[in-house]
Amino acid sequence: MNFAHTDPALRAVVARWAAPSDRDKLNTLLDRLGADADGRLDALAATADKNPPVLQQFDRDGERIDRIAYHPSYKELCRAAYSEYGLSALSHRGGLHGWDDVPPHLVKYLASYVFVQAEFGLACPVSMTDAAARTLRMFGDPDVFGPWIDALTSTDPDGAMTGAMFMTEPQAGTDIARTETRAERDGDAWRLTGKKWFASNPDADVIVTLARFPGGDDQSTRGVGMFMVPKALANGERNSYTIDRLKDKLGTRSMPSGEVSLTGAYALQVGELDRGFRQMAEMVNTSRLSNAMRSSALMRRAVRDAVDHTRERVVFGKALFDQPLMRATLLPLALDAEAALALVAYSAQCLQAADAGDDSAGALIRVLTPLAKHYICKRARVVTGEAMEVRGGNGYIEEWAHARLVRDAHLGSIWEGSSNVIALDVLRCMRKLGAHHRLADTMRGILAGLGPDCGPGADVLHRRWNDLVAEGDLLVAGDDDTAQAGCARYANELARAAMATLLYDLADFAITSGSGYRSLLVANAYLSGDTGHLPGAALDHLAAVVDGTDVVAEAAEAAQAAAPRSDSATGVLL
Repeated sequence: MNFAHTDPALRAVVARWAAPSDRDKLNTLLDRLGADADGRLDALAATADKNPPVLQQFDRDGERIDRIAYHPSYKELCRAAYSEYGLSALSHRGGLHGWDDVPPHLVKYLASYVFVQAEFGLACPVSMTDAAARTLRMFGDPDVFGPWIDALTSTDPDGAMTGAMFMTEPQAGTDIARTETRAERDGDAWRLTGKKWFASNPDADVIVTLARFPGGDDQSTRGVGMFMVPKALANGERNSYTIDRLKDKLGTRSMPSGEVSLTGAYALQVGELDRGFRQMAEMVNTSRLSNAMRSSALMRRAVRDAVDHTRERVVFGKALFDQPLMRATLLPLALDAEAALALVAYSAQCLQAADAGDDSAGALIRVLTPLAKHYICKRARVVTGEAMEVRGGNGYIEEWAHARLVRDAHLGSIWEGSSNVIALDVLRCMRKLGAHHRLADTMRGILAGLGPDCGPGADVLHRRWNDLVAEGDLLVAGDDDTAQAGCARYANELARAAMATLLYDLADFAITSGSGYRSLLVANAYLSGDTGHLPGAALDHLAAVVDGTDVVAEAAEAAQAAAPRSDSATGVLL
């Protein structure tokens, strides 16, 4: 088996959004990684999950060492992620996997998507390492931080470093203005004192964190600066901070998260002091898109395992996969997983354009990131839970992956801002940037370019986007309490409309490139699901949906969406 070969959604986005010059190299990488994830990496991940890291605070002589001991399986996973596949280096270095230049962001996100189907926990440090290098490059003095960036993006296991982001404090999670960690000048450097409450990868080599600086506003984020704290000082001694304990977590058990006390820790200033939180937001947003990618990977793995089980399990003389109610259970899960990957891949393309200086793409990725984080991470909890139930009692047993997938899926909605925080960020984008207008204009532009086979669905979605813009205007213009109460449900409707639009874009590409009508079946079925309707054609051709085999045009058209809903998307307005 091969995770890449058995994923029609992955093949579709590679064909659509990977440049022809990148496609062969990307497929070669995904083929190799897909086979590894389905075998060696999956076995290592299962072992690492059952053998979590252990904090060793003191050595036998009573000296403080704060060393984390890892199981060999986790260390081998680290070698695979950082060195063999260079997942944290792919957006920074050329010379990897056949690319002379730095590969496009899509390569990193799709390779990581395959890796995460085997191991979710390690993907956090990998993402933090990537994001730390990006943040230091964007805001740090290259003469100061160049060596650190080189180490963070290295694939040499002897010289590579890992990164982390320490933001949360006991009293300050969402509300960064309540940060109490203090920074005091020490020559050209700083000394940081305070407590960080939830620090994943706490023994990272490079820590990006926030602290209050002298003279800054104590009542706002303008008084919070961004700093880089190295694990080791130039003379090789440990920096002045302690790992107080590791968290006993529901999921991501392979990867340590801990509580850290900074006790005059040596730190270097990154960027402008009074823009520390704004600069840190770049690292947070990069991590949020990674969260959406990881959640889409969990969805895909859960659906794949559920489908495989139903094809093997016979009940009352008939394979579960062929039972009508089971097909009705599996279809929405498969559609959700495919739609989620479409949004992640498209967002990666927008990020690529934004980094190249496209201001329009920059504004678009600013809203796509929280939309993807909000909807996909929350939906992953449903999809993994339903898939676990498909296997019955065995799904609840730790020998199978389902229980781990469910545990891990719950963290996606919490990491880098809980769902409510993210929904409020969408509302903020709407107020400041008119993001719902920009997104709708972009999506309507995609719909306008679709061929006649996609016409009925495009018409439905065009009207839906018009309705969403009108409702978004009312949401923004109304009183703040009403806007806050309705923004989460509205964000979900924006995300679903965007994913449906992108599925039609994929369908049109498949049709015009001669790849058939299977993607149109998927797009029509997904849009029909918004009305609570499960089209019989999609149920009849479930094998095509999950395997990627083609269907005739008539079958795809038979799954056509019903009329668009006329009720309010948020349930608050209109």
